[in-house]
Amino acid sequence: MDEIQVTRSDDGVVTLKLNRPQRKNAVTFEMWDELRSIFQTVSNSPDDRVLVITGEGEGFCAGADLAAGQPDRHPIHAMAPVNSAAIALHECSKPTIAKVNGDAVGAGMNLALGCDLIVASDRARFSEIFRRRALSLDFGGSWLLPRLIGLHKAKELALFGDIINAEEAEGMGLVNRVVPHEELDLFVDDWAKRLLDGPPLALGLSKKLLNNAFHQGLSESLEAEASAQTVNLTSQDVREGFAAFLEKRPPKFQGR
Repeated sequence: MDEIQVTRSDDGVVTLKLNRPQRKNAVTFEMWDELRSIFQTVSNSPDDRVLVITGEGEGFCAGADLAAGQPDRHPIHAMAPVNSAAIALHECSKPTIAKVNGDAVGAGMNLALGCDLIVASDRARFSEIFRRRALSLDFGGSWLLPRLIGLHKAKELALFGDIINAEEAEGMGLVNRVVPHEELDLFVDDWAKRLLDGPPLALGLSKKLLNNAFHQGLSESLEAEASAQTVNLTSQDVREGFAAFLEKRPPKFQGR
């Protein structure tokens, strides 16, 4: 689909760019299934190591394109592809970075929040704009917001639908970094390179452990950590990590 551009670097960085700048990269109904498919492909591919999500032009994503028309099905069924895409992003086994180059509103804001790391341009703005359209949160916003900023701040964003700038979002803990717009590409490239240098298996397991942290108690988390560490200790990457430490050299992890 021309509306979604996917490029792959030789070293394993996948860049997904929403390409509807004339609509501020709003997502049509047909695009949700394509997004789900891309997230699942990246998750399952041994050659894909990092996923970067961004938008073309001056906007990240304006959420669902309400002007594109509604599918010919009951709304509860029409939401299924939206939910499937949100779950596929959350369950992606590879590190994900949202490169927020402009406005991220509605489902577009929650698309960014669903990534593991969020880097925003100083021109970026965020809004859970749903209430302005007489809609409630979707694309995982009701699940993500309380975990990121607490229940009361989450309700403030959802119930008022205010537009906040990148600095305000950083102060709330919604984004990891805010950088000058002209430095956004270089900063995200550097973070992607640092992730590429890491051990893929261990990073994926750490991501899974953290994602599950709010669903289980300490005992369950410790058991999950022990299971993950058992997997790591049988890997070639652990042997490489130990050898690199003893030989005083950078490790070269392969994800095996």
